[in-house]
Amino acid sequence: MDLEVKGIAASPTSQTQPFTGRNKLLQQGQTSRSWAIQNPSLPVVPRLDLGSLVDSDEEDDFSYIPLSTAHIHFNPPNSSSALSWVTPCQISHTQHHLNELEQDIIPENLPAPTSKYKLKYQQYKTEMKEGYKQCSQTNAEKTKSKITQQCPRNKVDDKCIKVEEAIVDGLTTLDRKALLQQGYADIPYNAQRSMRKSDAEIVAAERKKQTVAEQVMVDHLSRIRTHSTLTENMLSHKVQFDGRIISRNGRDACRELVGFFFAHDQSLTIYEYRQFGKNRTNVLPFIQKNIYSHQCGRRKGKHYQLGDFYVGANLTFLSYDHPRLPESVKENTLLILRITNIDQMALDSLKTDSVEHEDDTSSQETNDRRVLKAIQDALKEQLHKRGVRILTGLGKYLQQLDKEGTGLLDKADLKQTLQVFHLKLSENDFESVWQSLNGNGSGKVDYGEFKRAIIGEMNEYRKSFVRKAFMKLDFNKTGCVPIIDIRKCYCAKKHPQVISGLSTEEEIKLSFLETLKDACSKLDEVSYGEFEDYYEGLSIGIVNDEDFVNIVRTPWGI
Repeated sequence: MDLEVKGIAASPTSQTQPFTGRNKLLQQGQTSRSWAIQNPSLPVVPRLDLGSLVDSDEEDDFSYIPLSTAHIHFNPPNSSSALSWVTPCQISHTQHHLNELEQDIIPENLPAPTSKYKLKYQQYKTEMKEGYKQCSQTNAEKTKSKITQQCPRNKVDDKCIKVEEAIVDGLTTLDRKALLQQGYADIPYNAQRSMRKSDAEIVAAERKKQTVAEQVMVDHLSRIRTHSTLTENMLSHKVQFDGRIISRNGRDACRELVGFFFAHDQSLTIYEYRQFGKNRTNVLPFIQKNIYSHQCGRRKGKHYQLGDFYVGANLTFLSYDHPRLPESVKENTLLILRITNIDQMALDSLKTDSVEHEDDTSSQETNDRRVLKAIQDALKEQLHKRGVRILTGLGKYLQQLDKEGTGLLDKADLKQTLQVFHLKLSENDFESVWQSLNGNGSGKVDYGEFKRAIIGEMNEYRKSFVRKAFMKLDFNKTGCVPIIDIRKCYCAKKHPQVISGLSTEEEIKLSFLETLKDACSKLDEVSYGEFEDYYEGLSIGIVNDEDFVNIVRTPWGI
């Protein structure tokens, strides 16, 4: 824009020389008034009056514009000038100096601006406000990011706590930190990756099944001195199943068991499958082939039948009847095996050929399951979002009450436990559970069974991934994992809060370790029972199986 200073021709000399001298004096702290007194105007160059400027093309209908309201656009100079070129971020600092100048040099009794100019000024004012607002927001975000990097844990934890407090009341800090693990459920489902892992797992399972079946046939064919064809036909009418030992001992709980039930004589046998490295395997007898009976519950004393075999069913044995069992297993009088998987096609085929009538015991068991399901649903509502803390605390507390180390507690101890953890169970419901568990009338029940009866447990599909995770950590097969190894193996890189930048990997890892340590009886290691209790509590708040599998699979890489 061409400018004409009132009373002076707009020449390069008149524009540059006065501003350069004035710039130096302003840098020395002198105001325009003191500069004018000390240096009276030269006769050649009159004093420059910034109070009134005239637009050469007379675009607006007024002779001059007050500096306090006008916005003058200069072309960028080739050299430094007394008026610096400012950005919206620098407006407040520059405006301060302009106001200081206006107090000295703006004359009074100036005419009011026209309506056309007011409209332009309003547009300019709006643009400047928007620019300043955007700049302020950008600077605030940068400052917040720097502060978060300097002390990330406090900032992120406070934010997580505020969010949780807005949603749920009555949660402790440990509850909130445990709930962070549910974030892995939000990871998008990777079908291709899951399919590759599933295919590999299926191949490994088939190889194991074939290896064990061949060993069983070899063992029994060599022991039976009858016609081989007849014996093979008899042994072929069988149903194969996978099982695990229900135990808080990690070494026993992670044993891979494969069993067979033979329809022709109602006998069963169980083998332990062991793998050493990638290629070396071994199959050893665990329960010798024989006809066995239930050792507890409403079917106590009755022989096992085909209808007793399904996923989730328990098989009970007296440990002293099997001298070849591992010493750790023989420490408990009762050996409880859980069926985790079964050959459904073979089972359906055998059921078609056989006829089993439902007796009164079956209806009683159905009623027991219905009662327990109602109790479990009621308690799970009480445990909503507090499952990890309550279940891990229950495990520790019951273990402390068991002074003799038998795993058995009386009625008074169990009632006390429910009161301590504020679990509301009516007297009738408690008596129903007690009667179903205390079938032998000894006055004591297995507190692990009691906990599973009133709260329930995750299904075998979920449990299989918890066992895989622990087996990966417990590579020495000791049943306990040092905290330092868990810290090394746990990976939070794919947690949604890490991906979004709300948290760091270290923060998510520390939140997991803190809640897990709270479940441990020892400071430097985690047992299988404690590891299982942690994920048992986490499982209560997860409806979808695949979401829970994501929560276990992602940080452990299984």
